[in-house]
Amino acid sequence: MARNQSIDARLLRWHRRHGRHDLPWQHTGDPYRVWLSEIMLQQTQVATVIPYYRRFVKRFPDVHALAAAPLDEVLKLWAGLGYYARARNLHRCAREIARKHGGRWPRDLETLRALPGIGRSTAGAILALTYDLRHPILDGNVRRVLTRYHALRGYPGDGRIEQKLWRLAEKHLPHRRVSHYTQAIMDLGATVCTRRRPDCMHCPLRADCRAHLAGNPEAYPTAKPRHRLPVKRTRFLILRDAQNRVWLQRRPADGIWGGLWSFPEIPGPDDEIHWCRKHLGVETEPAGTLPPFRHSFTHFHLDIHAECRRVRGRLGVMAARQGIWYNNNDELPVGVASPIKRLLAAL
Repeated sequence: MARNQSIDARLLRWHRRHGRHDLPWQHTGDPYRVWLSEIMLQQTQVATVIPYYRRFVKRFPDVHALAAAPLDEVLKLWAGLGYYARARNLHRCAREIARKHGGRWPRDLETLRALPGIGRSTAGAILALTYDLRHPILDGNVRRVLTRYHALRGYPGDGRIEQKLWRLAEKHLPHRRVSHYTQAIMDLGATVCTRRRPDCMHCPLRADCRAHLAGNPEAYPTAKPRHRLPVKRTRFLILRDAQNRVWLQRRPADGIWGGLWSFPEIPGPDDEIHWCRKHLGVETEPAGTLPPFRHSFTHFHLDIHAECRRVRGRLGVMAARQGIWYNNNDELPVGVASPIKRLLAAL
């Protein structure tokens, strides 16, 4: 293959034959669906996203339906995808689109970027994929393709390297067929220029890909500097009533699993008996423990311990708090994070 042939011409030709053309958010011409898919695909594989996406658009077919929904329902449908700030921002963004923009999506980059949860790459994807406007994107797949093609050293999360990547993304962006090119370079990164064992022999850019020519494509992108992740510890209190239901309460909007529901979390060295008296106004008795386990986040590990207790007598102030008594045999009426599902399954 000629080395002087432009990237976009090769990618577009490759994409016609080998790209992904049947993803459920493609060919809709709908910025709402492109936006929804882009948010879901952040740090999440396509195969994982598709069933969530389909459930979302079935329940919320447009931005007005999503804006009108209670946050609990949005979080319930999101449960299991992780990074729950995405779901909260999704809901906030839908409400701003509905309230400030009459349900119409802005067509300029800066107005889109001002919306909750929309960064430069997501805004560029909405404009490029929906309206064929000339805006670059820089998701994980595109970063990988560009760093390998140019053998660009340095961690892509570093501000200086990121700016170089944006300049390269802009440089290679064609003036026509922007939506096809954008989909093509994302598909190449997802299916050929993969993180492990890239299929260089089937890559349309291999003739002048510097990493391939040097024989070390897996050296790019430069890995994030490794740091030992800190370990945190938490205790959940699993309270049962006389009907064997368990108590769930909403977590604060900020912090991990914000806005989702979970068991009460006991801070520090607090004693369970006195904590229940002080915060819930109930007397309890021991009802066993569950095996501890570790749940890992991007920036730390969380060691989870859970103690089961049975509530005696009157329910005190519990009924006045924002919580529910849940029968573990029923369908969950609220959104919970995966560690809480694991605890419920262990009961």
